Parts: sequence; C-alpha cells; structure tokens
Amino acid sequence: MTSKHTGDGTRAVRAGLPEPEAYEPTLPGPAFAAHYHLPGDADVHQGPYTYGRDANPTWTRLERAISELESPDADAETVVFASGMGAISAVLLSQLGQGDAAVLPSDGYQLLAPLGERLRGYGIEVRTAPTGGDAQLALLDGAPDAGGGPHNEHAEPQPVKLLWIESPANPGLDVCDIRRLADAAHERGALVAVDNTLATPLGQRPLDLGADFSVASGTKALTGHGDVLLGYVTCRDPGLAASVRAWRKMAGGIPGPMEAWLAHRSLATLQLRVDRQARTALALAEALRERPEVTGLRHPGLPTDPAHRVAAAQMRGGRYGCVVSFVLPGQEHADRFLAALRLVDDATSFGGVRSTAERRGRWGGDAVPDGFIRFSVGAEDPDDLIADVLRALDEVSMK
Repeated sequence: MTSKHTGDGTRAVRAGLPEPEAYEPTLPGPAFAAHYHLPGDADVHQGPYTYGRDANPTWTRLERAISELESPDADAETVVFASGMGAISAVLLSQLGQGDAAVLPSDGYQLLAPLGERLRGYGIEVRTAPTGGDAQLALLDGAPDAGGGPHNEHAEPQPVKLLWIESPANPGLDVCDIRRLADAAHERGALVAVDNTLATPLGQRPLDLGADFSVASGTKALTGHGDVLLGYVTCRDPGLAASVRAWRKMAGGIPGPMEAWLAHRSLATLQLRVDRQARTALALAEALRERPEVTGLRHPGLPTDPAHRVAAAQMRGGRYGCVVSFVLPGQEHADRFLAALRLVDDATSFGGVRSTAERRGRWGGDAVPDGFIRFSVGAEDPDDLIADVLRALDEVSMK
C-alpha cells in the first residue's frame, strides 16, 4: 500500500502489490481457478474466494491498485470487468429501473446511443445533451431533450436517478465542470457517474470532484499496450460498489485472470506513458494550429481551446490526455492523409504506446464531419511523430 502523500509515479509503480516475500515474485502470476477449496459449512461465506465468477486473487490485486490511483485520499472499492462497456452497462443497469430517468451525453462514446435505446425499452426515461455548457444541467430538472431524443411535452418529467458524464468527451474532446454538475445532481437526489477513460486517474479524479462512480475502459490508456480488453468501476460508497459487484456476478462480465494480470503489470509505466503522451499531444496540437487545411482542432491543453479553462481547473498535472481531434477537407483528403502516415497506425481505440489515427466517421455512430480525425498520440519521439504528421499533410496537399 502507498500513502496519500506518495507521488503519482511511485503510486503507479507500487499500487496493489502484496507485501514482499522472500523468493516470491513482486507481482504474483495470474490465478487460474474456477473454484477454490472451501472450509466447513459454518465458514463458507466468510472467505474471499469460493467460485471464479465471484472473485479472484488476481482481480483483487488489480482492484486495490486502481482504487489507490482513483482515490488515494479516501477508501474506495473497485470492481473490474471484461471490457469498458461491461463496466458502463453494470453501472447503468444496476442503478436504473423502470420509471427512473437518466441524463446521458449526446456526444460521448458512440455505444451510449444504442445503450440509451435499450434503457428506453426497459421503461427508463433517457435524456441526452452535449457535454459542453449547461445543457446537462438543464436536463436535471426535466427540460426538453437537448440531444434530439424523444420528449413528451405533456408527460410529467421523472426525477433524475443518474447523471452520466464523459469528460473529456470522446471523440470531440469537450469538457464539463464535473464538480458543478455533481453538486447540482446531488441536490436533486441523483447519482453521478463519470467516464474517466481519456483522462485516466492520473489526469483526473472524478471521486474527488464529487462523482459517485468513476468508470473507465482499461483497454485504452490505463493499460496502454493495445493487448488487453478491460473495464472498471470505482466507488467510495460500499453499498454502491456492492450493487455493481452483484451485477457483475449475475451478468457474468468478469475479466480473465491473464487480462487482469497484464493490466496490473502495465500500471507500473502509467505515469511515464501518460506524461509523455500528454506533452507530445499538446505539441502536435500546437503544430496543427499552423496548418490551413486543419479546422475544428481540439485538445483541452491548448490555451485557445474552448474547454481549456474548465479542464485546467479539474485535470491534474497538465495531463490533458493523449488525443487530438481535427477536421480535414473531406473523406478523401482524410483517407489519403492516414495512408501517408508512416509512424502512425490506422486503427481505432486510443491511449496506446504506438500512435494511432482514424477517420472517425467511418463507423457511422458519431455526429462528426466526414474528414474528422481522432489522433491518439503514442510514446514515439515527439520530433519524429510531429515530422511524420506534417510530412503526410504536405504530401496530401501537393496531390
């Protein structure tokens, strides 16, 4: 265990490790077990491990590590899942029921939209609004849906049970004032969940900002190597954590022991990766400001970005994330740019040590222009990466 006074780098390296034991590995290997030896009937419910869908010692170490990163100043519990969507679904479906209302971002991760439709099918009122500004705040009081969702003006609005925040939002990188929204939601009796995937717990601590749930896809920057699918939910309220854990047990969205072990192994380099990628992403965004063919440039670390003031107040240590988004003049231009890159893979997801970029509109689930590029900065030498991007832009412009 690390203390609340420990620095981010030390905490990332040491989080969740067992006490040193002579001739044993620093991080014990994954425990592959479907079931465990049990004591007599009188004690069967007292032990931590009984059946593989309930708990696993490899998960436990990872969950403790993430809790130390998400909430170093207060006790918290983490529940890990097989994917980020597993974690998202667990929060929404464990907390919401027929007749409840929820507020979701209209510009967040693209699978939130079909998930919202599924919630409506369960009799849950779903209101959507963009991340920036006060649109989400207005929906807490039952204002018309600002995100284009159905709204019955004659129906009595339901009190909101859960506010879902994604900040910075993916892929548009807008930011909202988490503490302000959380305070407003709590005044109305609503719970607050924050998708912290892009920021990571080193860049932002939603629980410190008033959220009840910090949720993330560990597939991305948390693990950072593009070789693990993982998700997690962290709570300070033991009751909320228990309800999410019970949902995992019933739905069966458990991570594999190997994936959990790989994720824990990857945490040791988290600060190194996050800091390097954040610095390079800001440098790339600054370089792209000078390009006439680039429009709609967004990165929360840019002083000129519309979200910078709010981001600077709630994101930590100048860590504004590894993603830069921008728009090129149409689909063909964007596709030729991606093909011209040599140090950047044309791939989805973000947060990995190898830079990736994609024309996000190819999936059809985001309200973005045809030439919209989501660029995930990796750990390459910053000068090499920026030179490759500028060369590719030049090459496409000359054709």
